Amino acid sequence: MSTAKKEYKRVTVKSLVDMKATGEKISMLTAYDYTMAKIVDSAGVDVILVGDSASNVMAGHETTLPITLDQMIYHASSVVRAIYRALIVVDLPFGSYQSDPKEALRSAIRIMKESGAHSVKLEGGKEIKESIKRILNAGIPVMGHLGLTPQSIYKFGTYTVRAKEEQEAEQLLEDAKMLEKLGCFAIVLEKIPAKLAQQVAESVSIPIIGIGAGSGVDGQVLVLHDMIGMTHEFNPRFLRRYLNLYEEMSTAISQYVDDVKTQDFPNESEQY
Repeated sequence: MSTAKKEYKRVTVKSLVDMKATGEKISMLTAYDYTMAKIVDSAGVDVILVGDSASNVMAGHETTLPITLDQMIYHASSVVRAIYRALIVVDLPFGSYQSDPKEALRSAIRIMKESGAHSVKLEGGKEIKESIKRILNAGIPVMGHLGLTPQSIYKFGTYTVRAKEEQEAEQLLEDAKMLEKLGCFAIVLEKIPAKLAQQVAESVSIPIIGIGAGSGVDGQVLVLHDMIGMTHEFNPRFLRRYLNLYEEMSTAISQYVDDVKTQDFPNESEQY
């Protein structure tokens, strides 16, 4: 059943809570640079995540772990300069918040001050409770992230579906309720059973954004480069490709090379 879409001049954390209350689904995509963020924002996406997935799609690393706080601030600053409507959420990178709540606060403050972003996202539940509290107490909005948490890949050893077993599912639900109680404005649930994700969404009043978590949540997020087909090796079940830009760009670039080699480019009309 479709729900009437409200027009938001600027999307805020309150806007997302209102969307959940009225049944309007929340759209969220990643962006890491000015040009792409401008396109995403103008298309009407509600939330832009400056994700630590930049480590993979922008820098070519195998995991999200290598990206630094300085690099995240650089990407976030580029995105912020492009947007007029979307809410900007920035991932705190690995190592910038896990061990020390004071360090977590310093990291979050740097992102907010130096990039102009609107909020930060942290991976984890009860184990990072004190870091989340410290950041929230400073007035910085926090989005949680449960389920598959890519910064913990070496702990899990695999990117497989999380919380299939009862004990882990119960802990995830408990963590979600804790994040709501602490004051997080939303939670991302990554790669967990759809039934559990729906249960979480129905158990809390804050929005639940899913990636590989089924349709029973309050919104969806995908990595932009995956969604538009710039990356082509990554093919999880939850990914829908809306374009095949890898093929289209490869064809266009090959044509350019041929035109240069054969002296077809530039032609008479393309010269001064």
